[in-house]
Amino acid sequence: MQHLLTAGAQRALALAELIANNSNDQVTNPRHLLAALAQEESRAAEILQVHGIVQSLILQEFELTLPDSEAESDLFETEVPLELSQALYRFPQLKDVLNRALEQASQTSLPVEIGSEHLLWGVLKTEGPHTEWLVNQGAISSDSLAASFQGEHQQAGDPIDVDFAFRTVPATVSDQTNTFRTIDAAANRLREGLRVVEDFLRFTLDDAHLTRLLKTTRHQLTEALQFIGQDSLIASRDTLNDVGTAISSTSEFDRPSLEHLVQANLKRVQEAARTLEEFGKLISVEAAAIFKQMRYSLYTLEKSVLTCVSSQHRLEDCQLYLLATESMCHHGCGPAIREAVAVGVRIVQIREKEMSDRQLLEHGRRAREWTREAGAILIMNDRPDLAVAIDADGVHVGQDELPVREVRQIVGSRRLIGVSTHNIEQARQAVLDGADYIGVGPTFPTATKQFAKEEYAGLDFVKQVAAEITLPWFAIGGINAENLPEVLQAGATRVAVSGVICGHERPGQITRDLLDQFTR
Repeated sequence: MQHLLTAGAQRALALAELIANNSNDQVTNPRHLLAALAQEESRAAEILQVHGIVQSLILQEFELTLPDSEAESDLFETEVPLELSQALYRFPQLKDVLNRALEQASQTSLPVEIGSEHLLWGVLKTEGPHTEWLVNQGAISSDSLAASFQGEHQQAGDPIDVDFAFRTVPATVSDQTNTFRTIDAAANRLREGLRVVEDFLRFTLDDAHLTRLLKTTRHQLTEALQFIGQDSLIASRDTLNDVGTAISSTSEFDRPSLEHLVQANLKRVQEAARTLEEFGKLISVEAAAIFKQMRYSLYTLEKSVLTCVSSQHRLEDCQLYLLATESMCHHGCGPAIREAVAVGVRIVQIREKEMSDRQLLEHGRRAREWTREAGAILIMNDRPDLAVAIDADGVHVGQDELPVREVRQIVGSRRLIGVSTHNIEQARQAVLDGADYIGVGPTFPTATKQFAKEEYAGLDFVKQVAAEITLPWFAIGGINAENLPEVLQAGATRVAVSGVICGHERPGQITRDLLDQFTR
């Protein structure tokens, strides 16, 4: 049987590890966990506060240091349930604490997740400097805590029945039937919503990558329901007496666009997954864990789908992407950018590796003026800080630069983030990470960036992306007027170029020639 930890318990363990690292301790011990439990807004923290124990006292006594707020914020990104066996593997030095926590969680008649209160019990029942200090404080010990929770009438050796343990009331047959009925309705709602979203991905977006992810979610639903029991669900179904079937609102018939339709159904499946997770706990811990994982996957799917739709609209007219480098331009960046946007280029990237920050700042501000006058999008290469400083429309990063998550923290929600990808796995991941568009290449040898011969992705990579990804993407790398037809034939609808425009004596003319190839 799987023994799972609650999200609060997982965060407490992760915070304890950060406290240990920040305090230059080699291993995570019960003192670090005690400090972490005092931080979390949980039942464990409430118990400690009742006994006068606050985090600052623990930190001061054991000379511990909290991590910075940015590191601590990552604790709330937990996406999958954590099994006790995994926790024991990750925190072998907390083996006694975790085992005692399991014993306490097992006192109830139904299986429950190990929570922060159970971890606190484990800490207090594991001897160490922390227990001695607590006793000296005259505030709390494992025995005194047991007495206060159990009551003085409980005899030694009796099963522990503390007030923070889960108490249960025996379920009646009617209760169980209603639980199955609720799970059945939520599962049907989830299944129906997933089908609507899948049809949108298949027939509107034509996106094989996201469709495959959604089908995985559907398979997870089938797997989870096996733990519940399909026969029990069908037997408990009572549609004729479901009061909800007679209740409706005008908003459920309001679907002004395909985007609104798919967003409404994405919300619908997320809500259904939450219902399944909560009611599933009453029947099967294994099913509840799968439903929880599904819910987080659906959040990522929603972000990927809606970002794809939004970016398609925003980059609809961006077929030719100019990467402008001052040293490569025949007449300098100014004429190249101004002439290119004048004849139809709608997205420009400032790609400078040699300029100082101050020079790049001034250069970027000039490019911002040129592109804004033409109604073109301006992207800053590699530098999210300067993208904000010059009020660019976005930033482009490579595989070795900051990840999308960190870039988003800097540039905010409205700016575009582009990511360079060199194989299909990186392209798929960029979609899930929240990129607004991706670069696909290098397609051919290029003068702007050096790659080993075996690192050229080539036209095969272009074909792979064309077959399964509809987030806007640009084929890039050595593309010119002569080989552009090959790239378009491979499935590209957008390309990024540099030297073919920047190095031309007549940037406007070559830009027009390139754009004409998209309409042939």
